[in-house]
Amino acid sequence: MSHPAFDLSGKIAVITGGAGLLGEQHARAIAAARGIPVLVDIAGVRVAELANRLSDELRLNVAGFAADVTKPNEVKRVLAEVLQRYGRVDILINNAAANPKVEGAEPASFSRFESFSLDQWNADLAVGLNGAFICCQVFGSEMVRRGSGVVINVSSDLGLIAPDQRIYRLPNMPENLQPVKPVSYSIVKSALIGLTRYLATYWAGRGIRVNAICPGGVENGQPEEFVTRLTNLIPMGRMARPDEYQGAILFLCSEASSYMTGATLVVDGGRTCW
Repeated sequence: MSHPAFDLSGKIAVITGGAGLLGEQHARAIAAARGIPVLVDIAGVRVAELANRLSDELRLNVAGFAADVTKPNEVKRVLAEVLQRYGRVDILINNAAANPKVEGAEPASFSRFESFSLDQWNADLAVGLNGAFICCQVFGSEMVRRGSGVVINVSSDLGLIAPDQRIYRLPNMPENLQPVKPVSYSIVKSALIGLTRYLATYWAGRGIRVNAICPGGVENGQPEEFVTRLTNLIPMGRMARPDEYQGAILFLCSEASSYMTGATLVVDGGRTCW
């Protein structure tokens, strides 16, 4: 029998970026504790298909909503639909982010700092940071009104350390064409930790806990050479499996972490130790 502190029975958990690799895993963690995941994603067809598949597989009423988290009116519409369907919202997981694939990329200069466009910068911050801000305003305010709730901001190990750009390098390629992890990704993930601390103290007396999780890289069919380079930087010697963050998400969502707010939970195989 599971510990009662981990029980999420009847809890409604909104997960942005819900159609993505980790969005599905967050949903499974919620469902395993008898909570109800609500998936939100700009990819409307994909999020609807995933919600239907999880509903059938888990025998739960998993909802999928198409919405752009950078647009307050769309987020407010989702809140209204969630309240109409379930009557409450208890958990918000800010998981949506722009994360361009760098490993195995073709030679390009677009991601390099010197040529990184302001339009791309604004677009990346709009999703990863502005989207979290808007969702915290909309869903967080509803939880404040009820006097109870949990927010989890999904940061990254790269919110704590700089990307090691050597792992993305291509042989015999001019420096100005070497792919790199864009500056916007690190800025967004670092800023989410700041947003976490701000809201944790701001809402401390309103029954809302706000924490961040910093996951490391997830193995998902990356080129073998890239995986080798990255795992050499990780004390545990491997990347994460997609399901290895479920326990951490469940911990942060549940009463098991009832005396925890404003914290950053690092789950990275030890990478930030080195």
